[in-house]
Amino acid sequence: MTKKIAVIGSGFAGLSAACCLADAGCDVTVFEKNSTPGGRARQFTSEGFVFDMGPSWYWMPDVFEQFFNRFGKKASDYYDLRRLDPSYRIYFSDAQPVDIPASLDQLYEWFDELEPGSSIQLKRFLKEAAYKYDVGINDLVYKPGQSLSEFADSRLIKGIFRLHVFQSISSYIRKHFKHPKLVQLLEFPVLFLGAMPSKTPALYSLMNYADIALGTWYPMGGMYEIVKAMHDLAVSLGVKFHFDSPVEQIQMNAVRARGLIVNGETRTFDFIVGGADYHHVEQHLLPEKFRMYDEKYWDKRDMAPSSLIYYLGINKKLDNLRHHTLFFDESFEAHAKEIYENPKWPSRPLFYVCCASKTDPTSAPEGMENVFILIPTAPGLADTQSTRDGYFDIVMDRMEGLTGQKIRDHIVYKRSYAHRDFTGDYNAYKGNAYGLANTLRQTALLKPSMINKKVKNLYYTGQLTVPGPGVPPSLISGQVVAGEIMKKINAQ
Repeated sequence: MTKKIAVIGSGFAGLSAACCLADAGCDVTVFEKNSTPGGRARQFTSEGFVFDMGPSWYWMPDVFEQFFNRFGKKASDYYDLRRLDPSYRIYFSDAQPVDIPASLDQLYEWFDELEPGSSIQLKRFLKEAAYKYDVGINDLVYKPGQSLSEFADSRLIKGIFRLHVFQSISSYIRKHFKHPKLVQLLEFPVLFLGAMPSKTPALYSLMNYADIALGTWYPMGGMYEIVKAMHDLAVSLGVKFHFDSPVEQIQMNAVRARGLIVNGETRTFDFIVGGADYHHVEQHLLPEKFRMYDEKYWDKRDMAPSSLIYYLGINKKLDNLRHHTLFFDESFEAHAKEIYENPKWPSRPLFYVCCASKTDPTSAPEGMENVFILIPTAPGLADTQSTRDGYFDIVMDRMEGLTGQKIRDHIVYKRSYAHRDFTGDYNAYKGNAYGLANTLRQTALLKPSMINKKVKNLYYTGQLTVPGPGVPPSLISGQVVAGEIMKKINAQ
């Protein structure tokens, strides 16, 4: 008999799980509280501007390709992927912009200019990072995190010291490089993982390999093209979607979830996948006695950052910005401490700007620019309009000063988005943007379990469970949870 499966939420993890389960022969229905698929990766349009609402970096193209290959497809069947060159621009504390080239040879030259001989160290660093990427992305992240026996793999055991899981990435980078710009460049990818670089395992230098060796890409039309591709694939596989359909409750029968209440109607299913915020699904949709964790547990979790975002439409072309521009003209360490160690609104924030119209003319009217500004912040902060307005002035002052042009006077569209929006739109725990921090004590088996051990047919996927935050990990999370459900079905 075909198994009926409900997926709560249509973010990357939910879409991934739905595709895999439908491909395996299941009858899959996705329930999404918003009017379009994508979760944090939704898109909106206004006054001719097209804004990706969340993810804007396309790293690890192999993960996307492998996902589509599962179904006999290629990413190019759905969208036009372009590699960015330069990958991004950085404004450091000396206010001089540096473009990070896509070419490794050019990057080696720049390293040697700043620190003679450091290109040799970079080659060694990337070789070690490539090994971590191979083991981490192809082995570790596909483990469901249910048993230590999953990690009794000869390659993992033999390579444990090469993975540098017991060394911080901060000390690991400084062992290779001394120049502050090189250190900052290599530390920045871990800013969103959920801990200070001094407390993040050096395993995550695999992110540097993703950045430097695999490159930064952009799907023409925006990141939402990936969502559209996955939605189209799911529909072609027979997945049914119900939008504007928030799940109100998981209905229980003894130790099994028998269905969902959606829009006042009870729908019965054989399995349920929580692809929405794990905390919300467990603490608000599930009766208390069936929960794996309590509020004290959740409150003690280390969360990855939230974000304060501005979406701007500018009525002229802007100078001195690339598709991606990082404003690291203030202290990286000070801002990181105000996210992770002493959570508060940052005193002198770093921020990131995406100007997609530099690559994609469809994202803005002719002669104009589409600008997305993101400040990483601690989760759980009080989010007021006065705070948003104050940080907008801070960002504008620095952008105008560093890029040497007037921007405020040319804003024809403006929207802000922060903690209360993440909570309202996605039921995000503490208004988080990225999920659970990737710290050593929250890795693999130590993350909230993908399988609810009190409910025989309830599973979880997404950025609050394995393997962790980010678009590629979410894609993988959906595949892993689908595999666990199919094991259960095949064993029946």
